[in-house]
Amino acid sequence: MRTIALEEHFTTPAFVAGPGRFFTENMAKAGPGGAKLLAQLADIGDRRIAEMDEAGLDMQVLSLNSPGVEQAEAEEAIAIARDANDVLAGAVRKHPTRFAAMAALPMASPDAAAEELERCVRQLGFKGVNINGHNRGRYLDDPFYAPVLARAEALNVPIYLHPAIPPKAVMEASYAGFHPATTFMIAGPGWGWHIETGMHIVRMMLGGVFDRFPKLQVVIGHMGEALPFMMPRLEAQAKMLPPGAGPRKPLGDYLRQNLHYTFGGFNYASTFQVLLTTVGPERIMYSVDYPYGSMTEARAFLDTLPVSDAEREAIAHGNAERLLGV
Repeated sequence: MRTIALEEHFTTPAFVAGPGRFFTENMAKAGPGGAKLLAQLADIGDRRIAEMDEAGLDMQVLSLNSPGVEQAEAEEAIAIARDANDVLAGAVRKHPTRFAAMAALPMASPDAAAEELERCVRQLGFKGVNINGHNRGRYLDDPFYAPVLARAEALNVPIYLHPAIPPKAVMEASYAGFHPATTFMIAGPGWGWHIETGMHIVRMMLGGVFDRFPKLQVVIGHMGEALPFMMPRLEAQAKMLPPGAGPRKPLGDYLRQNLHYTFGGFNYASTFQVLLTTVGPERIMYSVDYPYGSMTEARAFLDTLPVSDAEREAIAHGNAERLLGV
């Protein structure tokens, strides 16, 4: 059974020295475990492929590690994104059956981002774009980003919406007052990342993004960032909004028509069951979240999913093949 993993990360020297500096400094302070992660992120060649072979993973769809370039100044973001995309394109050319690519974009400059997306798809063969959450507190429902959304829709490539640390005001209001390690955990991978990303999608639905760009496809990870669990309640409340204040369609329609889902790092059977019941197997895709997730554990989870053989094949590779053309 072919396996294609969609939320798999890498870094470049320019990213490490620039927008990723805070992240890499913290990893370096984390001891041997952090050093190992940094080495795995930096390798997009033979060592990574050897790990993939050992775990039975055929292809990784690679994207620049969080925080990406979304929090950088426009000029720096343009340069770092282009460099990262060129580095990634080189890895894909060298290993075209093992790697595919998601573009990094300078979202602080939407026109430049749209042109970079065009270059990546048309010239470099990229399969979509990875956006690391908000751009300094600005979300994709803002008309400011219309050039990027329109270009993604026109090119027929998806946006992978990756989590980001909440904006500063939210951090201060909701996550301050704890030990720094605790704040990072609850604002990041333990809670805040997922609530932040789920809220981003809610903003896009309520803000009419999928009405303005009905063919736009967005991928989110971690079993849907809490949205499948909350959707019945949210949808019921949205139906009570006055005319003109609510979305054009039931919110669940957007979940099943404009969104796709991966489960990297969320190898939890009960959470998977909620996602499967809400959206069906045709919109769920395999993921590891490498190097933060274990390829071996993710593959074992895939093999034990409570689905039919045909549905398992779709989740492992068929849905990604259809969405990305890989």
